[in-house]
Amino acid sequence: MSVRPSVESKPLPLVMSAPRRGKPPRHFADLSPEERTAAVVELGEKPFRAKQLATHYYAHFTNDAEDMTDLPQATRNLLVENLMPPLLTPARVMQADGGTTVKTLWKLFDAAKVESVLMRYPNRSTLCVSSQAGCGMACPFCATGQLGLTRNLSTAEIVEQVRSAAKSLADGDIPGGPARLNNLVFMGMGEPMANYKAVMGTIRQLIAPAPEGLGMSARNITVSTVGLVPAMNKLSAEGIPVTLALSLHAPDDDLRSELVPINTRWSVDETLDAARNYFEVTGRRVSIEYALIKDMNDHAWRADLLGEKLTARGSGWVHVNPIPLNPTPGSIWTASEREVEDEFVARLRGHGIPTTIRDTRGSDIDGACGQLAAEEEA
Repeated sequence: MSVRPSVESKPLPLVMSAPRRGKPPRHFADLSPEERTAAVVELGEKPFRAKQLATHYYAHFTNDAEDMTDLPQATRNLLVENLMPPLLTPARVMQADGGTTVKTLWKLFDAAKVESVLMRYPNRSTLCVSSQAGCGMACPFCATGQLGLTRNLSTAEIVEQVRSAAKSLADGDIPGGPARLNNLVFMGMGEPMANYKAVMGTIRQLIAPAPEGLGMSARNITVSTVGLVPAMNKLSAEGIPVTLALSLHAPDDDLRSELVPINTRWSVDETLDAARNYFEVTGRRVSIEYALIKDMNDHAWRADLLGEKLTARGSGWVHVNPIPLNPTPGSIWTASEREVEDEFVARLRGHGIPTTIRDTRGSDIDGACGQLAAEEEA
C-alpha cells in the first residue's frame, strides 16, 4: 500500500525570501564586541561598561538592571533601557515529562509568535530554538511548514531564546536542581539556512568565550536544513564544527519533491553530495533526519535505496535518525507501525548505516518535531 501527500491537501508555494517587515529594536546581542563598546560610549558611559554588561548578559544570563549591582543605578538603567529592550514576551508556557520538557510560546515586538522547547535529561539539557516566525519550505506533514513564512528572526531574537533557557536552568527552575545548557538544536520553527546571517551571528555568540558569549561548544550545536544546497556549502566553509542535520524524509526524487518541496530545486543526489561535502570539509558526521510516515515513505525498498545512496558516498560519514511522525488526528500523516519501523531500521543497519530512532519528547504538548505551530490559547 502507498499513500501520496497530494491525497491530503494542495501544495503550498515555496517562499525563499522573507517578507519585509519592521526590524526589531537594536539589542546588545545584535552587536559585535567593538560595536557594543561604541554603543556604550555613545550613551556617555566609559568603554569598560560594555564588558560589565556582557558579563551580566552572557555569564549571569540576566537582562534585569536590578541584578547589575556592580554598576551605578543610573548607569545600569540607561544601558539596559537602550541596549537590552524586551524582544520576547512569554505568551504561554506548557510542561511535560514532570516539568523537564518546557515549551514556551513567545510573542515578538510585532506580535509575531515563535516557540522554543527546553528538554532536560538526567545528564544533559537541550534547547530547540526557532530561527523564523513560520516557515516558507511548505513541507505538508509539518505544522510549521503549513503556517507559511511571517519573517526572519534577528540574531538577538534567537539569542534571547537561548539566554532565557540558560537562565531557567541556572536558576533551578527546571526539576533536578541548577544546571547548564549543554546542547542547542536549530530545529524549531523555520528553515535555519534561509536565515543564514542571523543564525551564524547567533552561533558565533554562543561559542564565543565568556564574557563575550555563552562559551558553548560548537560540537554541541546542531543546524538543521531541508536541503538548501548553496547554504550547506557555505556552512562547510565557515570553519565552525557544528553538526549538520539534513531533513531528507525520502530517498527518491518522486516522493521527496512532494514531501519536501525544496527538492524541486536541488535533488536528493545533489543534497546528499552537499551533505557528504560537509563531512569531508569539517570531519563532522552528518545526521539524516527521516520522519517515518505510515504507507508513504516507510517501505523497506526505500530503506534499501537510502542505504545504497549513503554507502555509495563512503562509510563513517553519516548517521540516520528515523523519527516516528507526530500525527494530527484524522490526518493521513500518521506514524508507521512498530514492526514497519523496526524493519526500516534493520534494513539501514544491514547496509552498515548507524541508525537510531529519535526521541520524541514533548509530543503531548505539541512540542515535538514538526508540531510547532505557535497557536495561542483563547
